[in-house]
Amino acid sequence: MNLDKYTLKVEEESTIFRFESVGPNGRIPKIVQFELIDENGYYNLALGDFNPVTGKIDDLSVSNNRDTDKILATVVAALFRFLDRYREAVVYAEGSSDARTRLYQMGITRFYEQACANVHLFGQLNGRFVPFVPDERYSAFLVKRK
Repeated sequence: MNLDKYTLKVEEESTIFRFESVGPNGRIPKIVQFELIDENGYYNLALGDFNPVTGKIDDLSVSNNRDTDKILATVVAALFRFLDRYREAVVYAEGSSDARTRLYQMGITRFYEQACANVHLFGQLNGRFVPFVPDERYSAFLVKRK
């Protein structure tokens, strides 16, 4: 996938990636973070604005910088770099709202064919993870390197 994306700065064992969203609302620092959530190698993917006051990710902010596709392409780039380093990791992703989860699903669906060449994709349906099918509506996602 050769998409326009932001330059990533990698930190802390390749689990934190920083970049800046650039658009009509200025330069907004963003973070993609992979956090280990269980001993079986499952990681949570978090995306949000970096809050310099708290030093934390704000995953509820809406920056409206008109660069959604570029941000999603940057997150995918971070995901693949993470999976290159942690080949056995399973990454869990869920939006901070239903609308964001839907946005993530639309991005996954858009590049489903290309993604399937490199990863296994699963969607959460009725509390269970099943192989991802583009026409279903999921509440969360799992990704694992092939």
